[in-house]
Amino acid sequence: MTIAARPAVTAPRTSAAHRVAVVGGGASGVLTAINLLARIDAPLEVVVHETSGIVGRGIAYGTNDQRHLLNVRAQHMSALPDTPSDLLDWALRTGRSDDPQGFLPRADYAIYLQDRLMDVADDRLRIQAGRVLDLVPGEDGFTVVTERTRSVADSVVLCLGNQPPAPLTVADEPLTEAPWHLANPWDLGRLRTLPSDARVVIVGTGLTAVDTAITLLEEGPRRHVTMLSRHGLLPRPHRGQQHTAWVTKVPDGPLTADVLVDAVRSELAAARRQGVDWRAVVDGLRPITQDIWRRLPLEERRRFLSTYAREWEVRRHRMAPEVALRLEGYRLDGRLSVRAGTLHAVTSLGDRAAVVTAPAGPSYEVDAVVNCTGPRTDLRETTDPLLRSLHARGLATPDPLALGLDTTPDGLLVGADGSPVDGLFTVGPARKGTLWEATAIPEIRGQAAQVATVVAARALR
Repeated sequence: MTIAARPAVTAPRTSAAHRVAVVGGGASGVLTAINLLARIDAPLEVVVHETSGIVGRGIAYGTNDQRHLLNVRAQHMSALPDTPSDLLDWALRTGRSDDPQGFLPRADYAIYLQDRLMDVADDRLRIQAGRVLDLVPGEDGFTVVTERTRSVADSVVLCLGNQPPAPLTVADEPLTEAPWHLANPWDLGRLRTLPSDARVVIVGTGLTAVDTAITLLEEGPRRHVTMLSRHGLLPRPHRGQQHTAWVTKVPDGPLTADVLVDAVRSELAAARRQGVDWRAVVDGLRPITQDIWRRLPLEERRRFLSTYAREWEVRRHRMAPEVALRLEGYRLDGRLSVRAGTLHAVTSLGDRAAVVTAPAGPSYEVDAVVNCTGPRTDLRETTDPLLRSLHARGLATPDPLALGLDTTPDGLLVGADGSPVDGLFTVGPARKGTLWEATAIPEIRGQAAQVATVVAARALR
């Protein structure tokens, strides 16, 4: 069932209730609302502000292409941290695959999130359509300013998800707006209007780029796609079945990026000698990754980002086996190429473009250039009006690595004066600089539960 905003966008406030504004209705926002409603035993109002008025979708799960699959096995994707089998139970009841090792369609996961929210929804919950433009701090909390309304919240949780990618550039100049320039990779309607024999350059080789390639190539058997990134590395595939667990050990004491990588390589070698796949070693780091990140001094985090991050990301954020098989089939058919390089020159030819890549070519005449470079993370470069306003007010600052927002370990934003902003939290990818692991559902649901606990304490003051 789709949960949408009710026609009325204002409601009287119950004076005794602690009102929480959840800004953003994607996965992070829904998981936060679920935890608030299920965990807080106090008078409460939860208002989810979602631009579209429809929650549960967001960027990751808003796709309507059933070939876009989750990149985490179903057994790990429960919305409820205390009930690991919840997604599988739901899948069985609704006639979907309940294979714990399987990878459900992303669109199905959006329906699951909506159903889970419906299970806890009551008169404490309201969905409000419209974009939040500003938060004004005051004695009674925050005034939440949208395009049409103003309301007061005691606590605010920003659940903004991933930001759009930074504009593509050539010779440090933004790529021109043109019919062939697709700046938004999630605009499936525009992708589908490309000619059935289109040649397309996708800039990026991550999971979004993979989904984009699948939509293009499955729906146009004569299309050809070139995926282009600095490293030319695709996400590694999951194995079809994985049952072996591995406890990955990291040295105690002072830690550097090089020491960490050497330790992981030793673990990989030990696993290989015992016939254990490398994926088990990577997965064995997951429960301790946030602790490892906090142990690394800031300069060592920078070294990790510059030297090792991409190799880590393609192994940590893997693609479903069936997705990998599709890509391999496209490559064998000669319809998909994956190259290391960058855009060197792009010349508009009206509805098409001439693209030259670096280093040393090759060049293409293409029907589309699609920006799949990943989300923009530096708050100082954001185009989001709310984030721009929060930054200007000193309520939000970039973390030292510009991976997201500066936050405390429990999710409070850190303001320009270096102090936590009372009552202003964030859940989701914006916490990557603080936690590193902050973008997948298992980590996000943990964040949501943690923030709900802190908000509960505020509600009982």
